[in-house]
Amino acid sequence: MSTSTRAPNAVEEDRLIAQGVDDEPPANNQRTFAQRAALFVSVLSAAYAFWHVFTLNVSPVETWAFRILHVAGALCIGFLAYSAATVDAPSRGNPKLIKVLAALLALPALYSLFIVFQMSQLIAAGEMIEPDMETWQFGIPLAVTTVGAVLCTWLLRPEGNKFNWLDATLVLAVITSTAYLMVHLDGSALRMRAGTPFASPGNAWAAMTGLILILELTRRVAGGALVVISAIFVLYSFVGPYLPGFLTHDGFDFSRFFSYIYTDAGVLGATTAVSSTYIILFIVFAAFLQASKVGDYFVNFAFAAAGRARGGPAKVAVFASGLMGMINGTSAGNVVATGSLTIPLMKKVGYNGKTAGAIEAAASTGGQIMPPIMGAGAFIMAEITGIPYSDIAIAAIIPAVLYFLSTYLMVDFEAAKLGMRGMRSDELPQFSKMVKQIYLFIPIIILIVALFMGYSVIRAGTLATTAAAVVSWLTPVKMGPKSIFKAFDMAGVMSIQIITVCACAGIIVGVIALTGVGARFSSILLDIAENSQLIALFFAMCIAILLGMGMPTTAAYAVAASVVAPGLIELGIQPLVAHFFVFYFAVISAITPPVALASYAAAGISGANPMATSFTSFKIGLTAFIVPFMFFYNAALLMEGEWFVILRAFVTACIGVFFLAAAIQGWFWGAHANWIVRGILLIAALCMIEGGLYTDIGGALLAIVAIILNKFFKGKAAPNPMVSTRGMD
Repeated sequence: MSTSTRAPNAVEEDRLIAQGVDDEPPANNQRTFAQRAALFVSVLSAAYAFWHVFTLNVSPVETWAFRILHVAGALCIGFLAYSAATVDAPSRGNPKLIKVLAALLALPALYSLFIVFQMSQLIAAGEMIEPDMETWQFGIPLAVTTVGAVLCTWLLRPEGNKFNWLDATLVLAVITSTAYLMVHLDGSALRMRAGTPFASPGNAWAAMTGLILILELTRRVAGGALVVISAIFVLYSFVGPYLPGFLTHDGFDFSRFFSYIYTDAGVLGATTAVSSTYIILFIVFAAFLQASKVGDYFVNFAFAAAGRARGGPAKVAVFASGLMGMINGTSAGNVVATGSLTIPLMKKVGYNGKTAGAIEAAASTGGQIMPPIMGAGAFIMAEITGIPYSDIAIAAIIPAVLYFLSTYLMVDFEAAKLGMRGMRSDELPQFSKMVKQIYLFIPIIILIVALFMGYSVIRAGTLATTAAAVVSWLTPVKMGPKSIFKAFDMAGVMSIQIITVCACAGIIVGVIALTGVGARFSSILLDIAENSQLIALFFAMCIAILLGMGMPTTAAYAVAASVVAPGLIELGIQPLVAHFFVFYFAVISAITPPVALASYAAAGISGANPMATSFTSFKIGLTAFIVPFMFFYNAALLMEGEWFVILRAFVTACIGVFFLAAAIQGWFWGAHANWIVRGILLIAALCMIEGGLYTDIGGALLAIVAIILNKFFKGKAAPNPMVSTRGMD
């Protein structure tokens, strides 16, 4: 395979080759080398994932050291696992030239690494380290290696499967910068000096190297959007004195800025804390579910339960994507995981490509708000707000139910309107057989029970992971040492993107904290809103969606929580409501045009137009844009209040969602609804969703009027079942 057509995660193909999956024998020594390289990455990634599980449960590591090693490990594996070449980039550069440049650029880093060793000796002897030594002998040589290797990987790419030795040079830069931070972590009070005028030059050089490496790997695994935004924030830290209005600040020198960013206020802060504990633990859990084939059971169970209903595969997508999406940390990743199966089946029963992709994108995005795991957002929210994780998971139940109820109804009404059929019995797993294997839900049940029994998230996740391996022994796919190794290998590679993105988001969060722009922005938000919470919420919605366009959910929420949420809280909005509000819109930015990552991923599978798919998924997930305003005006939807108040709010909200889906789809009471009826249903839906007694009565009366009018105008009944449809109107 040539580099010009090789995907960024082509290491997966190499790994399959190394495991003997490829049908063709190695053609030459290059393929043999690729096998060995892939096996090395597999061992490294498996060891990385296992190290996290071991340290979290058995042998804890000091906090800063753990996070530094966490980021460094992800960078090392990332540069080895992800090719510097992009899919469309041509191969260029003589392989010998690349090797020579890699060797030459490695020399300054090796010298810097030797200087770090000398520094450790000086620290052990109680001697001072001269600033010139840190700058000229450590920092500048390391910067030359890092910047030079990054630029060369942009310009020079090896042909075919040949290893890019420039990536090995970047790994050496990671090791050198990490070694400096680890040596100085305790020996010279790195924590006390970081971010102050007394920060050492070496600390700043090591941190700058770390930031460059993080940005480069983020570019490879998540695209350029987050990198550009991060770079703008970094630039803002230095040009602030020259900017007008609320953007101005005093500015920061080189040493103070970079040493501050690589602390627990920036890269090593809340986002990395969550990715190094909860996120990677649940990535391991998801990998064990895949390796044990327990995850396949979730999808098969959804097919057996909903496949026979009209538009069956679409309803399967809703169920399966909800189950898998709460574990998967990215909406687009969930689309690829489940959509590769559900989208072709949806097209088979009559959905066009645009609608099939949109349904999968909307359902996969909803998985990010599905408790108990909620992708990774719940853990970051708990870390930022200090609200117990169990409280966040409980509060998320009703909004998640409303979202998936709305998506299900949209799918059902679409299928009814177009006369679609379900799948035949011979196309589906037998439900009776699936019920007999219900014990395969045990890992999820153990996770939920352990969380609500008061176990820590780490302990609950570890128990659930162990349960996934144990229950596999009740199936034909029994997990042994080889399968466990494969699960840890998958987890290591799967974690690279989310860890890198969290570290990159930490750069933005650190700049916001250092410059104080977040507090000033909150003040501006308050002035614009003029104490109107509704106006403030509208602006918060727009900002969260804009931040989320092109950024993964975790990064979008982390940044929005730093910029927007404090202003909402100052307006008197409860912290839980404010953060949930921001989180929801950061999530659904994945299906919001014009940049809708989940919709684009689905369009790639369905073959439909990406922009058309994103608009259709926006329509299907429209309820998600209303739900946050619902729980703002009615806190009972977040499980706050007496049980009967919560129950009434839930029931009326479900009825309102039903009316809203009917209004959007134009299908009500078994027949097509005209625009007058749809308008009445829309008003009725908003009344029921608001949750007040009088609005509920008004909504019920409007629904009766809609029923009468729909019968009076004799809406067109559903057509006969068919295969070819025109999709959503």
